[in-house]
Amino acid sequence: MNQLIAFYNSSIGKKITMSLTGLFLCTFLVEHLVGNLILFAGEEAYNSYTEFMVSNPLIRAVEILLFASLLFHPLVGVLLWIANKRARPNKYEVYKLNENAPLASRITMLTGGLIFVFLVVHLRTFFAPLRFGDVHPSAYRLVQEAFSDGLYSAFYIVALIFLGYHLRHGFQAAFQTLGLRSKKYIGLLDAVAFIFWFLIPLGFATLPVYFYFFFNSASTAAKAMGVN
Repeated sequence: MNQLIAFYNSSIGKKITMSLTGLFLCTFLVEHLVGNLILFAGEEAYNSYTEFMVSNPLIRAVEILLFASLLFHPLVGVLLWIANKRARPNKYEVYKLNENAPLASRITMLTGGLIFVFLVVHLRTFFAPLRFGDVHPSAYRLVQEAFSDGLYSAFYIVALIFLGYHLRHGFQAAFQTLGLRSKKYIGLLDAVAFIFWFLIPLGFATLPVYFYFFFNSASTAAKAMGVN
């Protein structure tokens, strides 16, 4: 046990913790996106899906691991950032930032912080009312109402842009830390990374676009036709 604690307290231990929790959160993004796309199948299908997720004991157990990762990943990231700052208290006299690190890498702390704020708002908007509210609304109606708000939809899309930047660096860094980013598989890893930092955020972005622009317009038109 002492050896495990000592390993975690080391720099490499924290980096491996960051990598493993980050990759676990990436797998959750895939599942979460697949579930969210069921929204396009209609209210009944999505409500049935959410009811299954809430009542499934295995999913509830994984949920605990998910929340632990959501806490550990940013916490360890902050600890590593502080350790790196202490290791280099003096700025370099000449330091060409653009030549030493890509943009996605340089703003990891910024994107991570903004994503954490987004997660808090996101959980307050969807998770808390469904699990802890006195009145349990329809999951579909809850999503529809949230994305009918232009401000929230814009906030959601901006957060996805920052998520893409964060994943662009984080996904590659995780495999580098774990020693899995070899020249033999670099092309495959870059392709998989593209899926995570571009296609998955793009998939999530279809939801506010659909509900705010298309769903609301179709509903308004249907009501107008009914009135006339």
